[in-house]
Amino acid sequence: MSNVVMDPRPVARKLLARPQQEGVGAVVRRSIGRFELKHFDPFLLLDEFSVSSPAGFPDHPHRGFETVTYMLQGAVTHEDFEGHKGTIEAGDLQWMTAGRGIVHSEMPASQGTQKGLQLWINLSSGYKMIEPRYQEMNSEDIQEAKKDGVKVRVIAGEAMGVKSPIYTRTPTMYLDFTLKPGARILQHIPMSWNAFVYVLEGEGIFGNSRSLPVSAHHLLLLGSGDGLDAYNKSSKSLRFILVGGEPLGEPVVQYGPFVMNTQEQIDQTIEDYENYINGFEKARYWNSESTVGFGH
Repeated sequence: MSNVVMDPRPVARKLLARPQQEGVGAVVRRSIGRFELKHFDPFLLLDEFSVSSPAGFPDHPHRGFETVTYMLQGAVTHEDFEGHKGTIEAGDLQWMTAGRGIVHSEMPASQGTQKGLQLWINLSSGYKMIEPRYQEMNSEDIQEAKKDGVKVRVIAGEAMGVKSPIYTRTPTMYLDFTLKPGARILQHIPMSWNAFVYVLEGEGIFGNSRSLPVSAHHLLLLGSGDGLDAYNKSSKSLRFILVGGEPLGEPVVQYGPFVMNTQEQIDQTIEDYENYINGFEKARYWNSESTVGFGH
């Protein structure tokens, strides 16, 4: 993949992700998946979450898409009805394909505030009912590259000559960039893909050099072009994620944690979940250990 950027993408839209309550006592800054921006094909949701014990995300189902959890601070314990469990710590990644059905919990694993990002990526109609699976990477196993004041962690896709081993059913790139003061990055993005930037720390110039600086908690939807031009003109570090994906171009019908193509499929999913069938069989007798005491 060439990293030559001939036609940098402009910022087409800017949104500030404001805090809102989610789960049980958790706070999220939601950018994609809220009233003003229901989805951005193939992306369904982006949350920057902040959670302190005893708050969290007790047992809840998913069907029809993938959840990508990337921890920024602290740790969360994850548990599902297949018996899969583990702790995702700062810098770690969990790429979960919910497929036909998963019921799981995500709860704080340590004291203090746990922070991270959760991205929901839609699956095409042919993949919505596949068996669930996980791809997990510890922080030290995530590929990194550094050059000219730029550091990138390659969560999915390719950047600065390094490539992630993560398999993306919906073709996706997910890059975590840190730019020192004065640093600039040109990153290739396939022309046909949708892409966005989410600023985590500091402030940066995106799109072209005449743009105004954009600060933390802002989502930038990028227009057409073959890449991103990002520049840190400030005196502090700039950290942001760049995410891109191939649009599916399919109808999206969403009912909370279920995302299908038609209302009939959503009705069927609700019926499956309520009757513990078609992928939800194990939900009948399962409660996660970490959410005992929350009540169900």
